[in-house]
Amino acid sequence: QVQPVESGGGLVQAGGSLRLSCTASGSSFRLSAQGWYRQAPGKLRELVAIFTGGGAPNYGDSVKGRFTISRDNAKNTIYLQMNSLKPEDTAVYYCRMNSWWGQGTQVTVSS
Repeated sequence: QVQPVESGGGLVQAGGSLRLSCTASGSSFRLSAQGWYRQAPGKLRELVAIFTGGGAPNYGDSVKGRFTISRDNAKNTIYLQMNSLKPEDTAVYYCRMNSWWGQGTQVTVSS
């Protein structure tokens, strides 16, 4: 069993930055998928950024050039650096580690 735990959400003004972290606690599994998704009120959950193996990460179109995902495998931790935030980035951000999901962390961007 793996339990991802997110941190780093909050309230920020448009144009600002936030950094999210997610650490997977529990048994040691090979983590083949590590990433971030988000869900805004009334909308479907969407991909933000994800690693699916050893290659370059994939990003959702709306965050390309503004968000950067990174990872520290030794710590079973992934990060999401979010720059140039926009009000439309407001959502609950979820960490995914293989098939396990975190509880989510709220990101609110004010205009």
